[in-house]
Amino acid sequence: MGHDAGVSKPVAHGFRAVPAVERVLQDAAARPLLVRHRRERLVEVIRKVLDDVRAGLAQGSEAPSIAEIIGSVGDRLAAPGEGVRRRVINATGIGLHSNLGRATLAEEAIAAVVQAARYPSALEFDVERNDRGDRDTAVRADLCALTGAEDALVVNNNAAAVLLVASALASGREVIVSRGELVEIGGSFRMPDVMAASGARLREVGTTNRTHARDYRDAIGPETALVLTVHPSNFRVVGFTATVDLPEVVAIAHEAGLPVLDDVGSGALVDLTAYGLPHEPLVRARVAAGADLVTFSGDKLLGGPQAGLIVGRHAFVRRLAAHPLRRALRPDKLTLAALAATLQLHRDAPDLAAALPTLRWLTRSLPDLEAIGRDLGPRLAALLGPGHLVEVVSSEAEVGSGAVPARAIESRALAISHPDRPAHVIAAILRSASPPVLGRVREGRLLLDLRGVYEPADLLPDRL
Repeated sequence: MGHDAGVSKPVAHGFRAVPAVERVLQDAAARPLLVRHRRERLVEVIRKVLDDVRAGLAQGSEAPSIAEIIGSVGDRLAAPGEGVRRRVINATGIGLHSNLGRATLAEEAIAAVVQAARYPSALEFDVERNDRGDRDTAVRADLCALTGAEDALVVNNNAAAVLLVASALASGREVIVSRGELVEIGGSFRMPDVMAASGARLREVGTTNRTHARDYRDAIGPETALVLTVHPSNFRVVGFTATVDLPEVVAIAHEAGLPVLDDVGSGALVDLTAYGLPHEPLVRARVAAGADLVTFSGDKLLGGPQAGLIVGRHAFVRRLAAHPLRRALRPDKLTLAALAATLQLHRDAPDLAAALPTLRWLTRSLPDLEAIGRDLGPRLAALLGPGHLVEVVSSEAEVGSGAVPARAIESRALAISHPDRPAHVIAAILRSASPPVLGRVREGRLLLDLRGVYEPADLLPDRL
């Protein structure tokens, strides 16, 4: 008992040295913070800092001065925001990284967002007719021109697009889909879950690796409302396989008077093979093949903001637009502004690869990457300190987010190693930089893929 009391006395004495919140606020050093921040916000942060001080005292630390406490408060208030507000350097080799926000926007799209945020806009107002307008007007004409569709509308992501179609056209009835196309995408989000949420019942046909035309024909019955085809995401089935091409699925469905929904996912509006890249289905080709509705993402190969785009036959698109769920799924003005500007680039830009960051990432030349690597390697090694070896090595990048699945893109990376420091420790050091640098650990080295690095300063952070 006496021993415990002897230990607690210095700690208790130290706790008495911790100033009250009001004492910190009244100090002259706190005045600049009071000018820049609300008092309530300052009180909140001061309390957190003082809690940390008490925890330190309990571990034997010395009590800081009021000036040091105010300095800690200022540091916390100036720290980078979390989540979407915190910039990171993507050197992972995954271009459309779902966890890092997928596509980065073109400068024209960023300017459009700023204007829409700063000023009122004719979001749902027809200026010429002086009457209520339609928010899809900003993108409908361009979407139809780029895809060859009769009509188009936009919701907040591709899963929402599929949900809206199934809810409007097949709730309470059956949707036929090949068993090999029941995909799961990021975050354990599965196509069957989307169908279940819509109230539709899935009717699976074929097997995981082989589906034939007769499987679709045999499954059609009085309860069938829709035939669904899904572009594989993040995987390829190889070997003993069989699939039914979209035109044949369309012919079977239309013969029975049924519409076809084609979920193409990645949203390619340009032929990637023209840039020496692997083939990805074009939305225009899917519309031309007869799909009544095609859904795809705005923030993948299209290179715009997160959005779910639906194009197709006018009669079906109008049914979707009139469905009550559509209002809950519609995008805001900032998304539409960025999307409209991105679509305009697809129609007008003489050099789309230079204007669209996603396409620029995909098409960078290996000599360009090697030159950046040779310049950065020695400088990064010096920044990391003695013993660090930084080499330019061959690397394989990937598009990401289910686009061009299972196809690597040749790239170059900086490989970082140290005889006494494991790669995961080096990775943690770079993640703690300002801004954090994110790479991947392979075979005992940290790889920083250079496809997404345009400025040397990106890999030479201000603080390690």
